Order: sequence, then C-alpha cells, then structure tokens
Amino acid sequence: MSEASRTRTIRTDYLSRVEGEGAMYVRLEGREVSEVKLRLYEPTRFFEAFLRGRSFTEVPDITARICGICPVAYQMSSARAMEEACGVRIDEGPIRDLRRLIYCGEWIESHSLHVYMLHAPDFLGYPGAIEMARDHREIVEQGLQMKKAGNALMTQIGGREVHPINVRVGGFYRSPTKTELRALVDPLERARETALATVRWTAKLPFPDVELEPEHVALRDPDDYPIDRGRIVSDRGLDIEPAEFDEHLVEEHVEHSTALHARLRERGSYLTGPLARYSLASGALRPLAREAAAAAGLGATCRNPFQSIVVRAVELVQAADEALALIEAYEQPDAPMVEVTPRPGVGHGATEAPRGLLYHRYEIDDEGTILDARIVPPTSQNQRVIEEDLRAVVQRSLDLSDEDLTRRCEQAIRNHDPCISCSTHFLDLTVDRRPPQ
Repeated sequence: MSEASRTRTIRTDYLSRVEGEGAMYVRLEGREVSEVKLRLYEPTRFFEAFLRGRSFTEVPDITARICGICPVAYQMSSARAMEEACGVRIDEGPIRDLRRLIYCGEWIESHSLHVYMLHAPDFLGYPGAIEMARDHREIVEQGLQMKKAGNALMTQIGGREVHPINVRVGGFYRSPTKTELRALVDPLERARETALATVRWTAKLPFPDVELEPEHVALRDPDDYPIDRGRIVSDRGLDIEPAEFDEHLVEEHVEHSTALHARLRERGSYLTGPLARYSLASGALRPLAREAAAAAGLGATCRNPFQSIVVRAVELVQAADEALALIEAYEQPDAPMVEVTPRPGVGHGATEAPRGLLYHRYEIDDEGTILDARIVPPTSQNQRVIEEDLRAVVQRSLDLSDEDLTRRCEQAIRNHDPCISCSTHFLDLTVDRRPPQ
C-alpha cells in the first residue's frame, strides 16, 4: 500500500508534563491533514460563580487558587480590576514595585519548571525529568536552583510560595523590610548567572524548522517589559485598553472540547505568551537580557514555537535581573497598602502570567459585593492556535514514524506550556490516516 493511500492511527494514552487532561485527534487523508482537534475534558471549576456574592476584598485569595504555579498572576489581575472599579490606580511607588517584584519571583519559578522539567526532556530524548536526571543531573539541579530562588522571593513578599496570603486589594498586608529583601540577593544573583547559562544552553538545542504566523497579542508597558500593566496590543494593529477586551476578543464554545476557544473578532486566532511578549517588546528588555537574546541568535521577533524554550530562558534573565534592581532600589513604604473604598462600578485588570495575557473583569455594588465576574486565562486564549500549530507541525512531519510523529506532536503542545488545569493527567492522541477521496 502506498503512503498516499494507507491509513495510520496513533494513540497516546498519557501525555505527561502538561497540566490537565485531554486528547488530540488528527485525521490524515493521504498526505493532507484534514482535521485536528485538541479535546480537553476538564470540568467547569466555577471560580467565576464562586466569586459572585463575595466581598471585593476576597478576590486575591479566591482567584489565587485557580493555579498553584501562577497564583500571583491571578492575584494581581484581580486586584487591579477591583482597584479600577473603586477608582484607585497603583502604577508608581514602592507598592507597585513590590507587586512587580513578587511577579518576577513567579516568572522565575514557573519558567524554570517549564524549561528544565517539562520541556527540556523533549529536546534531549527523555520521557521525563526523572529519567533525564539520571544522565544530566547537573541540568536538573540548575533548574531546581533557579526555581528555589523564585519561590523564596514569592515567600518573602507573599507569605508563602503557593497561594500567597499577603496580597490584598490596594497592596499588601505587610511590606518586607529592606534587610529581608537583601537576604535574597545572593540566591538571585546565582539564579541570574544560571539563567544566562540557560539561554546559551537552550540556544544549542535542535529545533525543527517551523515558522508560524499567528497574530501576537500581549501587553505593552510604557516604561518596562510587560508584566503587571499595560495596553493590549498586537503585531497587526490592535491597541486597546483592558476595558476594551470584550469588544475585540471573544471566547466561543466548540463541540469537541470543554475549553473555550478565543479569537479576535476582526481577524481570527491569535497567540499570547512568551513568543508574543518577546516579539512585541524585545526592545524593552533590560540590557543583560537583550544581550543574551542576541547572543542566542534571536532577532527582534521569534516565530518558531519550538524556540519558545529560548525565549523563556531570556525572560528568566530578565526576571532575575529586574528583581535584583528592584531590591537594590527598594525603600519600605510608610504603609503597605492604600485604602480602597467600594463603590458601584466595573473594573478590568490585565497582566502577563508566565503563559501569557490574563484578563479579569468584575462588577460590584456600593457595598463591594461582587455582582459579576469574568476571568480569561492565557491557555484558553491559546487553545485555537495550538490546534493550528499542531496542524502545521503534522503537515511538515508526515514522513516521521508513528512513534516519532507522536513525540513531535506532544512537544508542539508543550511549546505552549498549556495549563489545562492544576493537575497533570494525560493526552490521548489519535492520528487517523485515510486515503484521499
């Protein structure tokens, strides 16, 4: 039977190293990919429903539980949204610096986890980090050392590294002293050096020659590399305030998945996350990170999703270097928060989680009771473009064996570091090859 006419079916019962549960279906007719579906089975978790009827002051603690790896992102987006609803802005000063600093800690721990534990095994040919550690112990130890530095930063400012308890609407319950933050300098300096080595190492990994063209969407900060604030922009002309999110970006149900698919009303699918941030704001990187990116061969933009591991390494340099600068300049504020008095209103908040743009919208009454809540995480925004990436990757990889094609598809999904839920389950992969009609 010729390649053009034979039928092949590939199944993978477990995709490790992603967070969540799902399956992928690919149908090939001859040498053409006719259908790709990434099916997610996660049940609705009702966080938006949980929030209705609660006090506006509770959002940082409740939304932090959405993700154990990036709780700060949910806390900061929700706090910004509530502050906007109440007519408060915290865009300058030590409280804003502390918010950015704890966010740097989250970027460090999350990117370290993904680069070393979830993604590197794909490039080095191992099923997981445990197997990789047997032959490359020093690589795994590097990742753990950086992750530990990020966790320590989150603990010092947030009270603990998972679901921080020191974040509140208006700021923090307690601000750290300069001495407390100075104790983190040595581990962060070591993390910065390791991050630079990580950029050099990841730049040498074998990358498939893939360049994709989705619209890149991220925040643009007027003064810094985007993390905690900014307008929502794209490389094709989008330039809006977070309050305009629903006018331009829409989520839709699809039959084959419990995850919503997002698209731009005007043009269709888009990508958010490290590649989008870098391509839209590489010029805003700190000099050390910018030099590391150039030495790694990255240009002003990057469109190869397999090189996202290099971009994450560059962002590790950025986060560690900025954290050290913020600690050096830090002066403990007279008060750790500003008073936020409830009033009827609607507030919007958008920040850059490690995986991309995170949007929150809340409506409250005059007592601060939440009447409505909407949360759009980055992975749900990327589901549609992940399917498109898979289609392109499979089309370019038809000559691979079933086993190698399966691995390539799994790697393509892990390029995006999808946070399907807060647990790791499986991906059931089916490739249905049919003769052309």
